[in-house]
Amino acid sequence: MTLPIISSMSHSFPIKRMIKAYASGGNVLIVTTILALIIANIPAINQYYFEFWEQKVTLEFAGVNLFGHEMTMMQFINDALMSLFFFSIGLEIKREVLVGELSSFRQALLPIIAACGGMIVPILIFGFMAQGTDYARGSAIPMATDIAFSLGVLSMLGKRVPLSLKIFLTTLAVVDDIGGIIVIALFYSTSIHYMLLVYSLGALFFLYMGSVFRINSKLYYAFFGFIVWYLFLNSGIHPTISGVLVAFCIPAKPVLNPKKFIVTIRETIGSFPASEDETLTKKTIFTNDQLSWLKRIESASDKVISPLQDIEDSLTPVVNYIVLPLFAFSNAGIYFGNVELSAIYGGVGLAIICGLSFGKFIGIFSFSWLAIKLRLAPMPYHSNWKMLGSVAMLGGIGFTVSLFIANLSFVPLGALGVELLNDSKLSILLGSVLSGLVGYILLHLTLPKTPVETDDDD
Repeated sequence: MTLPIISSMSHSFPIKRMIKAYASGGNVLIVTTILALIIANIPAINQYYFEFWEQKVTLEFAGVNLFGHEMTMMQFINDALMSLFFFSIGLEIKREVLVGELSSFRQALLPIIAACGGMIVPILIFGFMAQGTDYARGSAIPMATDIAFSLGVLSMLGKRVPLSLKIFLTTLAVVDDIGGIIVIALFYSTSIHYMLLVYSLGALFFLYMGSVFRINSKLYYAFFGFIVWYLFLNSGIHPTISGVLVAFCIPAKPVLNPKKFIVTIRETIGSFPASEDETLTKKTIFTNDQLSWLKRIESASDKVISPLQDIEDSLTPVVNYIVLPLFAFSNAGIYFGNVELSAIYGGVGLAIICGLSFGKFIGIFSFSWLAIKLRLAPMPYHSNWKMLGSVAMLGGIGFTVSLFIANLSFVPLGALGVELLNDSKLSILLGSVLSGLVGYILLHLTLPKTPVETDDDD
């Protein structure tokens, strides 16, 4: 998903890998979501499905509950596993700021402005429709764009989509995630235990010192990262925020200078005479000297990749193929037997659908139009207004973060919250499907019929 932070390398290669990873993960999300909906509505087994997520989960060591309090399976997924998702988002944000699309202010300005519009307008629409209601606290639900689903739809159109549009949507979704993180931190915290936060600052300090002293051990960062997560979990601040803060403390510079790495490789490889190549087979037993040379290469390879890149590359498949599908499978299961049509054309459902399908499009497109007309940023390369408007429609695919914020908004409300959450899940799915379907049709009609760029898969 990433490449070493070397200034001479092109920025487009890592963004292409990221787009492919998210697009592939989006396909898995679609399958798990459909599977959850099917199982939740099969009378013979749906009871077991819903009861499973209420099972108690504990993690004990020497008789001590490492969670600090009892958690259900659903809470474990939403509070623990999703912290890994936000940790990966934090790593992604840090990399993008250092060497990616957010490292150049002018290059990043259009998607940043568009993302701001895509967050502000849906919140205003939802807030206007929810004035004086019990579901007003869910105003942030339609503000998010699901990067995996939206890029998954975009990938269905192949090389007809200009790379600049893919980068625009990816960067927009990353900025959306930043907005979601800020909202969760500010508005979804309970009674705060300040001493635990003070202790967490101490753990974050040790993480930061790991960067200062160029510690390369992933175990070091995992240990102090877990401590920060535990303290946040029990402090009243939502634990997913800890994932982002820990990510920002992971060092982005490698221990070994890349130039020194290349020199080490050349010197070590030179120790193996070319005349002995034919003697090296699968049955070869290395001498102590040869083993030492190979260990030297292995050690240098570990040190030339920064902890940030190493962890992000290792974590990406775990998040895309385990954490997010599990989150979707547990949270997207809706029993339609209790759903009334009024949930779609009224109340919280209508507010969410309007926020996602219309608010996101209006916000992204109008703010982009202003930025381009005022010459604050250029139109994406190989694109036009029709294509930009079509991509803006894909911004209404909320899903993951929208479901996450819906849980934070309504679970604390008890019995009323259960009904609101069920209606919210249905409308998030409908709004996302509507945005994805309309966006795909518009792109199919407006994109060129032949590939725009031939190096898209490099």
